[in-house]
Amino acid sequence: MRLSKIIACAVLTCSAMSVHAAYPEQTITLIAPFPAGGAADVIARLLAKELGDKLGKSVVVENKSGAGSTIGATYVANAKPDGYTILLGSNSTFVLNPALMDKMPYDSSTAFDPIGKIGTLGLALIVNPNVPAKNVAELVALIKANPDKYSYGSYGNGTTSNFAGALFNHFTGLKVTHIPYKGSAPEMNDLIGGQIPIAYDTILATTPQARNGRVRPLAVTGLQRSALLPDVPTMDESGYKGYEAVAWQAIVGPKGLPKDVKDRLQAALSAVIADPVVKEKMQQTGFDILWNPMPNWPQDIKAEIAEAKKIAAQANIKAD
Repeated sequence: MRLSKIIACAVLTCSAMSVHAAYPEQTITLIAPFPAGGAADVIARLLAKELGDKLGKSVVVENKSGAGSTIGATYVANAKPDGYTILLGSNSTFVLNPALMDKMPYDSSTAFDPIGKIGTLGLALIVNPNVPAKNVAELVALIKANPDKYSYGSYGNGTTSNFAGALFNHFTGLKVTHIPYKGSAPEMNDLIGGQIPIAYDTILATTPQARNGRVRPLAVTGLQRSALLPDVPTMDESGYKGYEAVAWQAIVGPKGLPKDVKDRLQAALSAVIADPVVKEKMQQTGFDILWNPMPNWPQDIKAEIAEAKKIAAQANIKAD
């Protein structure tokens, strides 16, 4: 009798282990907390396909945008930690929102298990073609000579583009007025139309307009030049050493992912990021791949939030 119980327990244990080891057994949902069609959404859909291929199960993208990406992030933070609901978030999701908002529906340093930071989405400092500046030094000279004439547009209060403009003011000692827009499209339209002279937008949004001569990029905001705009220098190269304002992206799950599930997701994501074909496709969206599993997620996120709060206080940056 005792032997039969032992055998039964062993069978049940092995059965449970085999079920757990079978992850993934069903479709995985990748939450994109941004509107469909933007640069981050393009990246989400590319990653979903490639992850699905590596994992052997479909990965579908579901857009849950709104409230500066906190709606989608909150959904994932509250999801069952089984590996079937994951999030493609950004530094806006995990750092800028907590730095700017008095109350957050989640603690980004503790509510998520990081699967991996995958790289950065660069921005460009762009001007209307009628602005008589061909580089950053000429733009700074123009603004100094006409301090009340120039303003810059961003695609929203508290966004990476807003922080990019604030850093420009900090590095140059200028006080260029910030004009926030409700997204990239209206900002870009007003820049092309001459309603604003300067803007910061993603390299993906900038490139086609620059090729058609509708805007002039003076610099990119990452520490490396972009494959899409190879002739455009970085702000660092333009004389402002250490200037960097990029939107990093990471895939995370809700806190409490089983170790083997997290390991499986990390291995698949790492393999996707290492694929030269994927790297080339990502670069065509203005994305620079940089794999980091972020083993020190809580400490790293807290440190970035503290730095963002300092910049926000200096520039009086407020969330919408």
